Amino acid sequence: MQTNKKTSGVSKYVVPTLIIISLVAIYIFGTKYYKEVLHTVMKVPEFALTDQNNKKISNKDMLGKVYLVEFFYSTCPTICPIMNSNLKHVMEEIDSPELGVISISIDPENDTPEILKEHEKKIGIKSPNWHLLTGNRDYIGKVADQFNIYVGDKDDESESLNHSGMIALVDQEGNIRCRFGKNNIPILYYSGLNYEDTEGMNTDLKGKYHPDRELLIEDIRKLLK
Repeated sequence: MQTNKKTSGVSKYVVPTLIIISLVAIYIFGTKYYKEVLHTVMKVPEFALTDQNNKKISNKDMLGKVYLVEFFYSTCPTICPIMNSNLKHVMEEIDSPELGVISISIDPENDTPEILKEHEKKIGIKSPNWHLLTGNRDYIGKVADQFNIYVGDKDDESESLNHSGMIALVDQEGNIRCRFGKNNIPILYYSGLNYEDTEGMNTDLKGKYHPDRELLIEDIRKLLK
């Protein structure tokens, strides 16, 4: 039987066109997916420490809330004030009783509940869901390790008060969550620092850019919907 040349010619162009359209659709919807959906990193490590009001606070107490976790200390002269300021901005921007912050001191010998209460006043914390936590330094080091957030070795005098500027985002079920970054790879944690550039490549204590702060606001709102 002889094939209709006109039909055969049309098919030759229709099939590749459909393939291209399908690939474009996959790319568009895939990109949208990675922008809107948050990755689950892991379950939040268990912790139980004392806050600025001498109240025991654990990860179980935070269930049902979206919250952020940082490691800091009250006398830190460099990145801690920046992290505290950026977290305060996030809290004020969201302004929800369903949002909290866990700030764990890596200098508990100095950061007693009384000192942390003064620090709360100093930085202007108003939310009852912002807990400044203190406790045993060995225990705090283990908690940091379980979070995979760097905190210096307490027995190394030159390193003991060094720490990362990263912040963990935890959802209502106690899962650490994050967005997908470049090449659709999970970023795992958010930076609490300031930068001299909008892309967040070069840290600067006096930098006017804080791109991850805006990402946190976006992603917290996704979780609070």
